Formats: sequence, C-alpha cells, structure tokens
Amino acid sequence: MISLRISVAAGALSAALAGCGQMPVVPYTVDAHVPVTPQTVAWGHLSSGKQPVLRVRSGQTVSMDTLSHQGVNNGMDPREFFAAGGIAASEVLPDALEIYNKAEHPKNSGAHVLTGPIYVEEAQPGDMLEVRVRDLKFRVPYGVNNSGKGTGVLPEIHSKAYPKIIRFDLQRRVALFAPGIEIPLVPFMGIMTVMPPQPLANTRPPGIYGGNMDFNRLTTGSSLYLPVHQAGALFYTGDSHAVQGDGEINGTAIEASLTPVLQFIVHKNAGSAMKWPRAEDADNYYVMGMDRDLDVALKEAAQETIKFLQKERGLSPEDAYSLASIGVNYVIAEAVDDVLVVYGAIPKQIFSTNRAFWSKP
Repeated sequence: MISLRISVAAGALSAALAGCGQMPVVPYTVDAHVPVTPQTVAWGHLSSGKQPVLRVRSGQTVSMDTLSHQGVNNGMDPREFFAAGGIAASEVLPDALEIYNKAEHPKNSGAHVLTGPIYVEEAQPGDMLEVRVRDLKFRVPYGVNNSGKGTGVLPEIHSKAYPKIIRFDLQRRVALFAPGIEIPLVPFMGIMTVMPPQPLANTRPPGIYGGNMDFNRLTTGSSLYLPVHQAGALFYTGDSHAVQGDGEINGTAIEASLTPVLQFIVHKNAGSAMKWPRAEDADNYYVMGMDRDLDVALKEAAQETIKFLQKERGLSPEDAYSLASIGVNYVIAEAVDDVLVVYGAIPKQIFSTNRAFWSKP
C-alpha cells in the first residue's frame, strides 16, 4: 500500500508538468500520489479482497495517475499500436508497457484500466462519498478514438476496428482532429466508482456505484456523489477522456491518459436513500437515470428530478413535475455501454438561493 506523502502545493505540481499546458486551477494541496503499476490497477473488473493502494481521511486530496486502455487492449505492443499514428516509442508511457506485459486481465472482463482502490477511513455503508474534481492533468499529448464492427449506436458503419490516433496542442487546449478541424479539450474521468455491493466481473456497465458513466460534466470544479456500499468506499478511477460528446455514439471518446486530482469528502448517513449517483458544478445540479432501455433511463432521471425538487425545494410532486418540464434539460450521457445513462441538468440560476445537493435525510 502506498503511504501518504508530504503535502505538495498545486503550484509545484503545475511547474513539474509545465510542458502539458494546464489551465489555471483553484489552489489546492495534494496529500498523496498513486502511480500506475501492475499492483495499483484493476484491469476490467472489480473483485472483492483487493487490498487498498492508499488509505486517506475525509477531506484529503490525492493525485492518481491513470492509463488509457487504448494502446494496451488492442492485441499488440503499445509501441507498435501508437507507431501507426506517428507516435514515437519515446512518447509511449512506460507504465503502458508494464501494464501490457505484466498486469492481470481476466478473460471476459472489461477494457478499462482502473487505478485503486483508495480506502477512505470514515466511509461506511449508508454514507455518501463526495468526489471533488480539483484538477485534471494530461500525461501525454495524444489520444485515441476507436470504434469497430458491431459497436456504438450505428454498429454497421465499420467492417473492422477503426482506431484514430489524435494529436493535441496542449498550449491551445485543442485536439487536432483533421486539417481545419480542432476540438476544444474538456478532460474528465469516464469512470469514477466505489466498490459495488457485489464484485463486478466487467467494468463496462455503470450502476449505483458510479462506474462507466462517461458523464462529461465531471470536469475540473465539479463534484460527484456516490452511495457507499463497502467499508472505506474503495474508490477507483480510470477510462480517462480528453473530450467527449454527449451520447458517446461510436463507443469511445478521445481516450487519453490523465492524472486527476481528487478530494474525498464523507457525508455520514447521506447515501442510504440514493438510487443513482448525483453531481453538481457551478451552474447545475445533475440527477441521473440508468437502464438498458433508454426510455426507462429517461424516466428514472425524471423521477430523480421530482425527488430532488421535493426534498431540496419543498415542492409538491405536481409542481416538481411542472418545473422539470419547464426548466430542466435531459441529455443522453452515453448510449453505448449496455446500461445507458440519461442525466437531468437542473440550473442553479432558477433558484434564489443555492444549497448543498446532499442534504441529510
């Protein structure tokens, strides 16, 4: 297990990674760092009994290196895979080679390489874990969008795998998709999860534990709220994305290795009534619904909106339903991961006062 290190100021971290062209962030202090090694990752599954890679207290902040599965999950040496897109061997992360050669990847498990678990001392079943996204740093100046036969919303488009390796201009914060086409980079973690109630044989489907939600609003400055199911919460993250459209229709974003900086806050006894994860940022509260049927996922998100407006704003079910139709936007977060995700964005500006999203039962 990795021990806590001496606190590091955000400025020192930014200076060390100055070549990555990071955006200015609110000052923070890092209490510990977790690297990517065969011992600190779980590849494609969440099994019971995995020892924590780090123990922290509520309120502490951790930087966590993550490794994109693109390049290690493609049936070839990562250097060979990236060379096809003009990436020199010297630009391939050393931990990509180590994970490819040494990490355990059970048959029929998912593609994602997840860093963790982190044990949060105060967290117990029935609590809620708030994960504050303090920063997201690029580890490499490139990423991959990869779709293939039988995948995504339009599975008939491809006859074989189509990995598109895309360079970044990190100073200007854009992805260089094609001549004349640049996409602003908006990094986020595709997977942030606590250990589910039961072991997860495949990390593809999201659920009450969070997981592979591909929720692109979880950028710097946002908070994700997850109900705790196991002692210590046992938090993992991975499936890091440089940018993704809502829906993620071909099955992937621009997958790119990131280092998220995350702060963990335990809210006692606040998770037992949660059906789905929640989130917020400066502009919106977010509720979610999940199901294999997109219509049912939308209904779940709508019901979560009604519950939120009743509890947090004291509205009747009828008035909450009315406000949801008038002032809340419902968007497909992802439509490609077996269990589909719809989120409702509740604008904070419609309320004269804002309160914490996680008020206790």
